[in-house]
Amino acid sequence: MTGGEAVSITARQPTAIHSALSMLEAVAAMGAGVTARQLAERLGMPRATTYRLLNLLVQDEYLVRTPDLAGFALGTKVALLAGSIGVERIPRAARDILERTRASARGGIHLVLYRQDRVVVADEDPDFPLSNRQGLQHEPTRYALGMLPLVVRGEAVRGEHVADDLVAEFRELGVIRVRDGQRGCLVAPITDAAGMLAGALSYSGPRRHIDDSGAIALSVIAAARELGPLLT
Repeated sequence: MTGGEAVSITARQPTAIHSALSMLEAVAAMGAGVTARQLAERLGMPRATTYRLLNLLVQDEYLVRTPDLAGFALGTKVALLAGSIGVERIPRAARDILERTRASARGGIHLVLYRQDRVVVADEDPDFPLSNRQGLQHEPTRYALGMLPLVVRGEAVRGEHVADDLVAEFRELGVIRVRDGQRGCLVAPITDAAGMLAGALSYSGPRRHIDDSGAIALSVIAAARELGPLLT
């Protein structure tokens, strides 16, 4: 478009834009992993139209496919638009550490930073997206990444007994582990020069890898230590 040139909008475009926005809202409401069939049923949209819109939104990075390719989740462009989520610029050296860690992991590696009472997703694994990014923002203590600040402070999480277990494991291993069915999450702290908690690095994947976490825990802890000076 050159200077002063108006954008031409045809009669059909507003309807298409509304349909695309409705689809993004439905994915956000139904959560990561929602299928094309579920979206078509929720929106009352023909299957062919649903697939066409999904492909366009994935192509433009407003949506991403889940690792099993069966469903969809919100993409990076949505995060950039969502001011409540917050987007952090991280140094190239930190990205190199993340890429190296992801290359050796069999699951998702995610970086978050703690900003006052908020959990800010600074770098989400593009190949293994967070299961519920919006939930992490609104109810952080339901998720391992949101629990870590409470565990570090020794505060209650879902009752004192669970908190005691998490605190004991954190003091022994330097990580916390949370299981949910056949999957789980392992989280290591990122600290500043004074030893204060500034962020976290997590691994999410099959429960068997969380339970037998020796190599994975060491890799995540080592990467978290390298990231500390670069991010604080």
